[in-house]
Amino acid sequence: MNYDLLVIGSGPGGYVAAIRASQLGLKVAVIEKAEIGGICLNWGCIPTKALLKSAQVFKYASHASDYGINIEGKIIADFEAIVKRSRGIAENMSKGVQYLFKKNKIDLIVGTAKLKPDKTVEVFNSEGIKTEYSAENIIIATGAHSRELPNLKQDGKKVIGYREALTLQKKPESMIVVGSGAIGSEFAYFYNTIGTKVTLVEFMPEIVPLEDKDVSKQLARSFKKAKMKVMTNSTVESVDTSGELCKAIVKTKKGEEIIEAEIILSAVGITTNIEGIGLEETGIKTEKGKILVDDFYQTNIPGYYAIGDIVHGPALAHVASQEGIICVEKIAGKNPEPLDYGIIPACTYTNPEVASVGLSEEEAIKDGLEIFTGKFPFTASGKASAAGARDGFVKVIIDKNTDKLIGCHLIGENVTEVIAEAVVAIKNNLTGKDILHSVHPHPTMSEAVMEAVAAAYGEVIHL
Repeated sequence: MNYDLLVIGSGPGGYVAAIRASQLGLKVAVIEKAEIGGICLNWGCIPTKALLKSAQVFKYASHASDYGINIEGKIIADFEAIVKRSRGIAENMSKGVQYLFKKNKIDLIVGTAKLKPDKTVEVFNSEGIKTEYSAENIIIATGAHSRELPNLKQDGKKVIGYREALTLQKKPESMIVVGSGAIGSEFAYFYNTIGTKVTLVEFMPEIVPLEDKDVSKQLARSFKKAKMKVMTNSTVESVDTSGELCKAIVKTKKGEEIIEAEIILSAVGITTNIEGIGLEETGIKTEKGKILVDDFYQTNIPGYYAIGDIVHGPALAHVASQEGIICVEKIAGKNPEPLDYGIIPACTYTNPEVASVGLSEEEAIKDGLEIFTGKFPFTASGKASAAGARDGFVKVIIDKNTDKLIGCHLIGENVTEVIAEAVVAIKNNLTGKDILHSVHPHPTMSEAVMEAVAAAYGEVIHL
């Protein structure tokens, strides 16, 4: 069957591209070998946020007396019920995407895809039966999977990846989390909050190493306050899983340390799903495990496109979605703007949450920019105090020569809901004064952005 567009993969890149293409009048089909919605909806963004919400509710209930609420009896985190709720939410979101496919008249083809020349795709069903499809345009959106280190092989039982961390049968008494990026930090927070003894091991000098250093240091303080062991400048050299507990030899600046735990979670990044999909047969070029594309995601072979984790850029769901929209709008003859990868928000849903966009202070200085900064702590925020969430701050980076906001870094309660203001400001070249002179509602967490800008200009009121 011939289509205007075939999309391989139904994650946040693939399904969004397919829906936008259908809106633009293209005849579209999506090929998916696993769950509709890809990793994000089924094994990533959505189910992890469900777990984290359960952890937050458990934390609130455990500290109810701080809010003048007395709860009789022991507060118990029912691990099985928490996981069941998470899986149910993921399943419902997947069904939601299936509904959107039907609504937008998008054909769903179930099976494993392999690219062929001349804009053709072979699809093998579960029984190995092959069907051939063709299209004027093909988008590859196959995503990525958990990366394995040679000295930290995952067995799915004692040494696990993010998939297994979402569906453990029982709550582990102890866990070592290797890697403190968003995935590692979120799982470390979740398990630590519900009562697992967690050790977080990070190779870099700071946890969440891609964030501004001030943010990284604050999150480490919050984790340690919550009785989590945080080890930076540390590497897991080897793991012995032969006993009842895993024994990890961790190399630190002070020497080697043996740490025992029931489970080791490897969260050291992801690897792209580009093996065995026919790139060689079609002549599509790759570099360092990524497919090479132009500003509108076309590969070196006309008619073949790639988006999401398999191309260079941040491996984030919202990035993949935007890439998909830009790609299909170009295919449909529109004139979309190329994506500015310097204005991509990043969020980590720990407690406190972390959100950032633009340059960090270190990056701005390294780029030779003259800057000034402002910081407003949530200890001075009325809304944060009322919420019992005083950890964290907002930090802004402003270019001294242009007065433009070039970076914003937040750590605190619900700050992932606040960062969009800074994204819009940076994208539209707004100045610090533009933000300062825009009335922010009081009391809110969001007014801390205005206060941080005020601090940068020496005009802060509430500090």
